[in-house]
Amino acid sequence: MNPATGIKKKILRLNSLLIVFAVVFTSVFPLYWAANTSFKTRNEIFNQEQTFFPKTFIFSNYIEVFEGRKFERNILNSVIIAGGTTIFSLSVGLFCAYALARLKFRGKYFVLSAILVVSMFPQISILSPLFILLRNLRLLNTYGGLILPYTTFSLPLTIWLLTNYFREIPFGLEEAARIDGASYYQILSRIILPLAVPGLVTSGMLVFIQTWNEFLFALAFTITDKTKTIPVAIAHFQGQYETPWGTLMAATVIVTLPLIILVLFMQKRIVSGLTAGGIKE
Repeated sequence: MNPATGIKKKILRLNSLLIVFAVVFTSVFPLYWAANTSFKTRNEIFNQEQTFFPKTFIFSNYIEVFEGRKFERNILNSVIIAGGTTIFSLSVGLFCAYALARLKFRGKYFVLSAILVVSMFPQISILSPLFILLRNLRLLNTYGGLILPYTTFSLPLTIWLLTNYFREIPFGLEEAARIDGASYYQILSRIILPLAVPGLVTSGMLVFIQTWNEFLFALAFTITDKTKTIPVAIAHFQGQYETPWGTLMAATVIVTLPLIILVLFMQKRIVSGLTAGGIKE
């Protein structure tokens, strides 16, 4: 091997590692700083000379999150709304994606394009008419008033991911099952669904995280703590004279850490679902 070529490869590898490190550092540092701030005292937080480690670890900020703020209710609201949206999106998107992947009909690609176009609409553009619609249906300040629009915006992503994944499942498996006398329901439940688990996990995780973090609709369509989600509750963490940064950062860590653990635990299935359809033999 030419020495110059070997040096170029080493430089390229080093530059790639530096870029990866910079991206990881940029992504992880805000979460670290939030965790760092959550353990600091008020005086240390507002001190001009910030430190990368708290001088005195305190847990009062985490206790304050749940004292007098009904934050556990907000967590429950987010779990119910995000979980309900995920279930509805997967239930509807599963059948839509299977039909688009397996059935042959005119306008299939137009339907897929229309689904993609719908997902590009900015939320703010339909906020007013959607508010009026939900008000007329008496769904404001209810779980259904958030699950319904969230499902509408989550379905395009779910359908696209599952359609690509279903296309990767060999059609010969279904033909063999039909020859053996299996019905369409049996084929879907006993053959397709077990093979589509990575795609379902990926779609479900992305929908859940998207709904968990959504702020605009949750702010516009909820009024009381009965249905307020976590992002809205954190936005209302205001003190009388100053912003309680320690309490706010503690709440951020509480709601972010479980998602990180869940994603790390399911990362193999998520990667498998995202890369489905990306490699053609």
